[in-house]
Amino acid sequence: MTTTTPDLLRLYAESDALRLAELVKTRQVSSSELVEAAISTIDSLNPKLNAVVIETFDLARQMATQASGGPFAGVPFLLKDIGSMWEGTRLTAGLAYRKDFVCGFDSEMVRRIKAAGFILLGRTNVPENGWCIATEPRLYGPTLNPWNTAVTPGGSSGGSAAAVASRMVPIAEGTDGGGSIRVPASCCGLVGLKPSRGRITYGPADVEIWFGSVFFFALTRTVRDTAAYLDATAGTLPGDPYTPPLPAKSWLDGIGDRPRRLRIGFTLTTPWGPEFAPEVARAVKETAVLLESLGHNVEEYDLTTDLGSAWLDYNRMNSVQTVLEFDELAKTTGRQVEESDLVPLNWSMLERGRSLSASEYAASVSAIRKANQRIQMELHPYDVFLTPTLTQLPRPVGYWDMNEADFDRYNAKWTDAAFMFAFNLSGLPAMSVPATWTEEQIPVGVQFVGRYGDEATILGLAAQVEEARPWLTRRPGVCATF
Repeated sequence: MTTTTPDLLRLYAESDALRLAELVKTRQVSSSELVEAAISTIDSLNPKLNAVVIETFDLARQMATQASGGPFAGVPFLLKDIGSMWEGTRLTAGLAYRKDFVCGFDSEMVRRIKAAGFILLGRTNVPENGWCIATEPRLYGPTLNPWNTAVTPGGSSGGSAAAVASRMVPIAEGTDGGGSIRVPASCCGLVGLKPSRGRITYGPADVEIWFGSVFFFALTRTVRDTAAYLDATAGTLPGDPYTPPLPAKSWLDGIGDRPRRLRIGFTLTTPWGPEFAPEVARAVKETAVLLESLGHNVEEYDLTTDLGSAWLDYNRMNSVQTVLEFDELAKTTGRQVEESDLVPLNWSMLERGRSLSASEYAASVSAIRKANQRIQMELHPYDVFLTPTLTQLPRPVGYWDMNEADFDRYNAKWTDAAFMFAFNLSGLPAMSVPATWTEEQIPVGVQFVGRYGDEATILGLAAQVEEARPWLTRRPGVCATF
């Protein structure tokens, strides 16, 4: 086993993924050394945060000894415990019902992650079956926010966000069906991109999930890592239903160009629910002022699409899709899910899905497709649209209680994430970047939304903001020392 020195741990903690890959490429460190640094950091911090729930350290050590290329060769990585299949390893989705489920193959996304050179150390915590913007499953217990352990790190990619923010790894997988990449990015002071619909394939197991409204990607600490990861993982498979246009150059190369003068809209009005928290409003206003100072044309604009009604239709659609998911899972587990297997919210979601008629389901699907059209048409005049990521500050641990048995009452609380699902159902690229921190050291993120297929513009703008208002040197209270 490689010895891990304090200097190596410090170097590991202060470096983003591309810098670590460069150190491996130039033989200043080895892949095995980075893996041991990651394991040591996880062992030190995970008892405080509960971010990593499935460890594959021995597999990681084996992977580190095998020669590999790719832009991230030798860099430690964590998968999320939902979605991506990794052959021979467990995938629970935070459910005791599927705690013994072992993946039978690699999804295309995992194949690309491996091909990029990443070393997989395990999986990160998620709320039970993912439908929550906190991360507190019964199976593994809550994940805490490294910036302030009294508040949530977000969800459903909260384990990944806590791991990246605390420097356990420089990058980790996230998925997003209603803000599950962007919300944890905001809560933990990270960069969280939800790409355009179709940018990342669902194959080979799925053609689409929730009619293309679920997205696979990652959480990072730097815009350049996000861009390089998109270069490494983007692309369709034969038969994929969505084919967004490709940029003229790689996304990583593109962020080196200063954005042209952009037309940017921003909003200080929530689509429904309470007004923005004062700290959130300040983050949006300060970002708008910054963007104007950088030479962009910035104007206030409030969305008119009825997102409150679209949210109801979105929940009807995904409740039926969840029924289909559990029916398929029963073939693997050998039995149908029972009420005792699930927290009350998830059982309520299944009951809602089972109660809807075919015509009601079809009407909801039609309605969210219409909302997609309206959102895209409404925002098309803007190169970028600026919103808060969350309308409120991260909630205290325990606030998002999945013991709520009323599906509608629970989802009514999602006004905090009012600007999230709209860009799932519309398929537009959207990313959260750090904006400010409160006096209690709680991060506040803002969201950049681009036109369909145009990740390049929002990545370039985020890189410009990152340069003007650096956030990488900030570190949370629970963090690897450097």
